[in-house]
Amino acid sequence: MAAMSVIGIDFGNESCYVAVARAGGIETIANDYSLRNTPSCVAFSGKNRILGVAAKNQMVTNMKNTIYGFKRLLGREYNDPQVQYEMKMLPFKASQQSDGNIGIHVQYLGEEHIFTPEQIAAMLFTKLKDISETALQTVINDCVISVPSYYTQAERMALLDAARIAGLNVLRLFNETTATALCYGIYKQDLPATEAPPRNVVFVDCGYASLQVCICAFHKGKLQMLASAADSQLGGRDIDFILAEHFCKEFQSRYNIDAHTSPRAYIRLLAEVEKLKKQMSANSTTLPLNIECFMDEKDVHGTMKRADMESMCAHLFKRVESTLQKCLENSKLKLDDIHSVELAGGSSRVPAIKRLVEEVFARPVSTTLNQDEAVARGCALQCAILSPAVRVRDFSVTDIQPYPITVKLSTNQIEDSEMEVFGHNHAVPFSKVLTFYRSNPFSLTASYSVTPPSYPKNHIGTFVIKNVKPTPEGESSKVKVKVRINLNGIFTITSASLIEKHELSQQEKEEEEKQQQQQQQQQQQKQQMDVDQQAEQKEKPDQEAQANEPPAPEVSMDKTRRNSDADDGGRGSSGSGPSYSSRILSWFSSGDDKGEDSKSKKKIPIRTVDLPWETHGFGLSQQDLDSAQDKECRMIAADRQEKERIDVRNALEEYVYDLRSKLSEEDELATFVTEADKEALSRTLNETEDWLYEEGEDCQRQVYAERLQRLKQQGEPIKERRHEFEGRNQAIDEFTHALMEVSGIVANFGKDDKYSNLTKEDIRKLEEAAHEKWTWFELKRIGLDSAKRTDPPRVTIAELRAQKQSLESIIYPILNKPKPKVEVPKEDKPKDKNTVDHHETNQNNRGDGQPQANQQRSQEEMDVE
Repeated sequence: MAAMSVIGIDFGNESCYVAVARAGGIETIANDYSLRNTPSCVAFSGKNRILGVAAKNQMVTNMKNTIYGFKRLLGREYNDPQVQYEMKMLPFKASQQSDGNIGIHVQYLGEEHIFTPEQIAAMLFTKLKDISETALQTVINDCVISVPSYYTQAERMALLDAARIAGLNVLRLFNETTATALCYGIYKQDLPATEAPPRNVVFVDCGYASLQVCICAFHKGKLQMLASAADSQLGGRDIDFILAEHFCKEFQSRYNIDAHTSPRAYIRLLAEVEKLKKQMSANSTTLPLNIECFMDEKDVHGTMKRADMESMCAHLFKRVESTLQKCLENSKLKLDDIHSVELAGGSSRVPAIKRLVEEVFARPVSTTLNQDEAVARGCALQCAILSPAVRVRDFSVTDIQPYPITVKLSTNQIEDSEMEVFGHNHAVPFSKVLTFYRSNPFSLTASYSVTPPSYPKNHIGTFVIKNVKPTPEGESSKVKVKVRINLNGIFTITSASLIEKHELSQQEKEEEEKQQQQQQQQQQQKQQMDVDQQAEQKEKPDQEAQANEPPAPEVSMDKTRRNSDADDGGRGSSGSGPSYSSRILSWFSSGDDKGEDSKSKKKIPIRTVDLPWETHGFGLSQQDLDSAQDKECRMIAADRQEKERIDVRNALEEYVYDLRSKLSEEDELATFVTEADKEALSRTLNETEDWLYEEGEDCQRQVYAERLQRLKQQGEPIKERRHEFEGRNQAIDEFTHALMEVSGIVANFGKDDKYSNLTKEDIRKLEEAAHEKWTWFELKRIGLDSAKRTDPPRVTIAELRAQKQSLESIIYPILNKPKPKVEVPKEDKPKDKNTVDHHETNQNNRGDGQPQANQQRSQEEMDVE
């Protein structure tokens, strides 16, 4: 079942979790440090990359080459205000690249390298992929990755690019709030049926760097997101910054030291105030903060109470309350409509936040979910639902689009045509068909109707529709463009087609006439049906019409063509008619009328021609992606080589220490080596140790391997002599026991019925085999007792066991021969059973009320027999 495992990744700003969906359920994978969470840290050294837990452990000593907090840099330009805000708190160096993006500078392999945030994220995904493959013992390709619900298209594309660089196939970018809701709903057995009112549940996810709130409607096997709200600049770290700033001022006044002047000291302070914050969540008394050798070799001390922290962070908690209220308003629900409130995210443990949630929604909060792992588990469940490799209970998930999207048609007129295609909180995934009347290639520009609060730009991308040409009559051609918000929450074009009138050839006309004749014959057959079937048949055309409706609504956007035509069902408008936006709405609501009107008109043969299109402004180009993948593969190979080199070096160092300690102990190896050899070997070990810490500090893997092999040629024979000495007596006992077993068989032959299946020829073979083995053993045993421990063994354990197995291969086939069958004497046979059965049958058929007794008696007689 391991080969069918699918994973979900909770990609957090501070740490990541990986969950797997398997036959036994959902499990969270532990990393190589046996921890369930892996820090979102990537570090660089002169020889290799350091990822995850190891990177965070050396953060203080290697600050400038340890990259963290890069999740908030994905898909952004260097001049972005949020990037500038983040860089003030990050110790590593970053600069603006020629394309305006962010370049992170690190020292790697002895020289400076520049990586993008996407490349750094890909390195972390490589580590998470390796952790999963090690734990599951299988190759991992398919996955679902969590993403904040407020992420824009640029940020989502950057995250997808990072996953592609790492070699992951992302089945879906799953909103963190939706993942939490799925983790909650899929295990609930008491959800209301589809026709009943839904169960509305609020999910509050307060993490390390952001706050997200959503309200979901649950039915059995179905989840629909109603509303969401977020504050991307409000999380647990903001509390840490306020506490750190408080202690910075206190230490400056008390100890005359400023932590802002030392990045290393400030990082240590942040780590300590985070611990203090967690302690305050469970304790309202005054708590201490102590840091040894903080700065200038000074120890610092401070105290704080929960009440003090809450007063300092009061403005943050007001923002929490406004976000909760905004989500409730967007959902258009009343407080009585809400069933329960669930908390998730590490920072939701702060008592003040819990109280706020309870006050806003007027009910106690619930913590039935694993607050840290709920997102990863939801992603793993979604991956299992999407993957064909795993069978899981179907659960429909309908997400929402947080920002409305407008599409603008560029024309030569002064006023360009534009309309809002997907509104606020529109269902996702979803497709729509846009209809245009154009004579030339044209471009569509997609953008958010309002600038997202977490991103400085509202531009999404530009699409250029090619190969558009006028009709043979010189009129504008009808072009249909299908736009979609896909599972990843990304707006894209899935198809573009040109609709042309098509004149039928003579052969096509004949085929059409045949089809019409067949339809007439089928109609005549239908008229002969009974009344009930006719009633059902009247309903069938409507059902077929619904089934054949295109999955995406069709909208016309061309403001230059307002006359009636076959496509819009004759619903053209003059200048005094309804406004453009109202006409769009009327087309949405009157889609069925259009089909009825078209029935009365003569069918015009049409042909659909697929059109190519170009996309501009979406993620990395294929060339850049290939280059980044190639660079990542080279770094993975370099990391693997360095790991093998370090492993061999460590093995050599361990062998030196182990062998030297055992040579000095009497009960280990000291008695199995001569004094001269012991002194020579000890000198070699000391020389190897000195070499390891001097010129051998940084050598190739092969150099360490050769040194280790030379040492083993001297040390392993000593260990082997000890092993032979300690195990020889047991091997001899096992061998002699097998010889004694043969002697017992020979002595009891003809006396014990147990050996009645043996023949004299079998006994002869056993005697010869035992004699041969005993003769061999007598030769080997000569001088065995007088042999010294330092001498090579005269007979080895392997030889004794081989001779024992050889003897047993002769003994057991003979002993396991089947015994001859013994015929039963005729006088011992029971009486004719058929006579008894016939008699009993006659008794049973008499009908005198005795059949049951007769059967019971017969059964008893059979048992006795």
